[in-house]
Order: sequence, then structure tokens, then C-alpha cells
Amino acid sequence: MDSDIERVLVSEDEIAEANKRLGTQLAKDYAGKNPLFVCILRGAAMFMMDLIKHVDIPMEYDFMDVSSYGGENTTTTGDVKIIKDLDTSLRGRDVVIVEDIIDTGFTLDRLIELFNTRHANSVKIVSFLDKPSRRIKHVHVDYNGVKIPDAFVVGYGMDYNERYRNLPYVGVLKPEIYSTK
Repeated sequence: MDSDIERVLVSEDEIAEANKRLGTQLAKDYAGKNPLFVCILRGAAMFMMDLIKHVDIPMEYDFMDVSSYGGENTTTTGDVKIIKDLDTSLRGRDVVIVEDIIDTGFTLDRLIELFNTRHANSVKIVSFLDKPSRRIKHVHVDYNGVKIPDAFVVGYGMDYNERYRNLPYVGVLKPEIYSTK
């Protein structure tokens, strides 16, 4: 898989540093509360599991699977579909959406709207990667790991056609791997 990577964008050490920084800040900001961390599957699973090791306060988590891509698409369709909904009620909860990457903002825009209709007390976003140059829908990233340029990235939970999720770093995928053949 390494041979399919053009360059490493975020190293393992940089990932660990970002997780510690974000987790420590979240613990400070949510002290005295019992926040619900909502992991957006599947890409954010590795990030959330590493992140919460540094959130040294009582908290809970749940998982939601949504998609605005599909198959071999490398760009969003803008149509957000809920594949697996939450098992936990959001009513009165302080919710932290845990996302792997914020690109166009379509998915998070829809989730914030949905969570507010479910009467969450507050909704904040923590994202490992932020790609602001691609933003179409304005969403405020409350906790940002690493800002990246406009490149197609994989690794550390992020995939192309369900591959590369298990890379321990974030790398730029070589264009010939995903370009139309």
C-alpha cells in the first residue's frame, strides 16, 4: 500500500501530538459535564479511539454511519444518507461530533441540523483533518487537528474504495490509483 502513496502528509508522531492536544482541550472544556462523542463511521473510528484516551473526564460515545460519497467516488454527491443511526438520545446532551475530515461541509451541515432537531443541548465539532479550500457549506470547526491542502488523502481510517484505512499515517494517494481508467 505504501507504494500507492505520493507523499506522507501527516506522520504518526504528528497524529499523536494532535490527538493529545485535542483531547486535553476537550477534557478542559467539558469538565463537569458528561459529553456524548458521536463518531462518524467509518473514517473517524481510529481518530476517536485515539482521541478519547486523552479526554480524562466522564464521557460517553456512540456511532453514526453516514455517507455523501459512495463506491469509488472521490467527490461528494451532496446527498447525505444515514446508514446507521445513533442508539443514544441527544435530548439535553452536549454532543461532540468526531469527524475524520471536513471537506465540503455538506455532511456536517446536515448532521448539525439533525442533532438540533433532536434537542441536543449543544453541538460542537472536532475534526482530525480540515480542508477549508473545498468548503461549500460553512461549518465552524470547534476543534481542529490539522489543516491540509486540497489533496486526496487516505490512511489513519480514511479510505479509497475501502482500502488504505489501516495505514498509520495520512498520505496523499497517487492520482493514477483513483483516476478514471
